[in-house]
Amino acid sequence: MVYNRRQFLILTGGLIGVSFAGIGHQFLGQSQPNKIQKIDPISPTSSPINQPIAVAPDGLYAPIKGEVRIIVISDLNSQYGSTDYDPEVDKAIALIPQWKPDLVLCGGDMVAGQKRSLSKQQIEAMWSAFDVHIAAPLRQANIPFGFTIGNHDGSGSISRGKYTFEQERNLASAYWNNPNHNPGLNFIDKANFPFYYSFKQQDIFYLVWDASTHIIDQQQLTWVENSLNSSQAKQAKLRLAIGHLPLYPVAVGRDSGGNYMADGEKLQNLLEQYDVHTYISGHHHAYYPGKKGQLELLHSGALGGGPRQLLNSNLSAQKTLTVVDLSLPSEETIYTTYNMKTLDVIDIQTLPKAIGQIIRKDLS
Repeated sequence: MVYNRRQFLILTGGLIGVSFAGIGHQFLGQSQPNKIQKIDPISPTSSPINQPIAVAPDGLYAPIKGEVRIIVISDLNSQYGSTDYDPEVDKAIALIPQWKPDLVLCGGDMVAGQKRSLSKQQIEAMWSAFDVHIAAPLRQANIPFGFTIGNHDGSGSISRGKYTFEQERNLASAYWNNPNHNPGLNFIDKANFPFYYSFKQQDIFYLVWDASTHIIDQQQLTWVENSLNSSQAKQAKLRLAIGHLPLYPVAVGRDSGGNYMADGEKLQNLLEQYDVHTYISGHHHAYYPGKKGQLELLHSGALGGGPRQLLNSNLSAQKTLTVVDLSLPSEETIYTTYNMKTLDVIDIQTLPKAIGQIIRKDLS
């Protein structure tokens, strides 16, 4: 079930502030699960100074814009070697500036590699197509683009001591290190960019690790710990981490070994130790806002080909985009997730209450 456009979204996190009610948004509580209020977006130019405003593309449900707004997309690619993208990808990129985000984050699989028969020319053509369809429009809109490398972008799989897809990794690195493809991030450490790196935007520290496979080696783990223990990370008002594979399985067909992190609980404990608020992932092609322990887990759905069903759910697979609105003082997050085929908002209460040990975000 999804709500129609311009209808009210069930809150997935805490409220950014009680003042939101003053502009006509009535949040659904568990005591009124069927009450829906239609609202109209509020024009940013007509709102009083410092009053929260509702911002979205014209005609869509407009969530209240938080102190920081992030748009999360993931798994944009289609069939191997493709230089084209599904209509939902182009639709999302065209709409993104109208949500007025401070940052776009991508959970990986931006191109359709991970095939040994692909030639250098084919791989370069895929990255050129990515630039035309996704990266260049965001650069032109002056929207910073953070991302993690997926298994189809430059898999970290190793065989006999060498990268199985070394050419793909080299060409991914060449694309991202081209000055013409500057993603607009305030880097803290980019020595190993684009595979693992850190940056800081609006007093939020972002740690990106290489989870293009299910194993993070000790060298990278040492870097992760040193990064999270740095003064830049500690002094930030919030810490977020992003990697392609999730810590735990959430989707049908992706609950087998190799499709989620081998040491998920160990990695979770490491992130919690350094007060990371949320881990954002892709790969499972299924949207699920969860929490385990003290760590929020945003499993971003696929925007491109192959959306999947969630475990413990009969809901059909959906292509999604998530708007994340954050309040830094309270460390609260609100997710507004759109079905990108219909542009309706997904009702969190239709999602499973739990998947394994992961609890749905609004119930934790």
